[in-house]
Amino acid sequence: MSTPTVGVLALQGDVREHFAALDAAGAEARAVRRPEELAAVDGLIIPGGESTTISKLAIAFGLMEPLRERVRAGMPAYGSCAGMIMLADKILDPRSGQETVGGIDMIVRRNAFGRQNESFEAPLAVTGVEGGPVEGVFIRAPWVESTGARVETLAVYDGHPVAVRQDGLLSTSFHPELTGDHRVHALFVEMVRSALG
Repeated sequence: MSTPTVGVLALQGDVREHFAALDAAGAEARAVRRPEELAAVDGLIIPGGESTTISKLAIAFGLMEPLRERVRAGMPAYGSCAGMIMLADKILDPRSGQETVGGIDMIVRRNAFGRQNESFEAPLAVTGVEGGPVEGVFIRAPWVESTGARVETLAVYDGHPVAVRQDGLLSTSFHPELTGDHRVHALFVEMVRSALG
């Protein structure tokens, strides 16, 4: 079985936890901060953090356009929490100057589940992930307000999609990297292997 190289966008957010999860899921993890580092990976994770900050730093580091180009060209990408916002084609309530990479035909509402002190955990049935529910850790999490026809909803919480997939793009409102359960990362690593043929 091949070992794909998966980058973690290392501008801000919980990068280290994704490294551990990717390692457990059978991928080689690399930090991505520059366009040349992005060019060297087979897939990319955009971690949780602060979506406005990640957006501004991606622009400042000259990464926003290369990210959009790679996603358009079919590079698999997985966004958790803030990463979900970054992969959305549209944000319902963007902050001033906030841009996204796009790629998933969805509208996302930022901080939809409330503030930091309203964080919670909930078991979720996730399509494509076997072995029982995934523990979803929601921290100032977004939800998906609406999706286009090509978007598959993989998990729902409180009536809102919280995990979706479109072709080689995957996103979750929650943080699987914080639980020690690496099945969502394993699903993504399989998506990267599949894209490599």
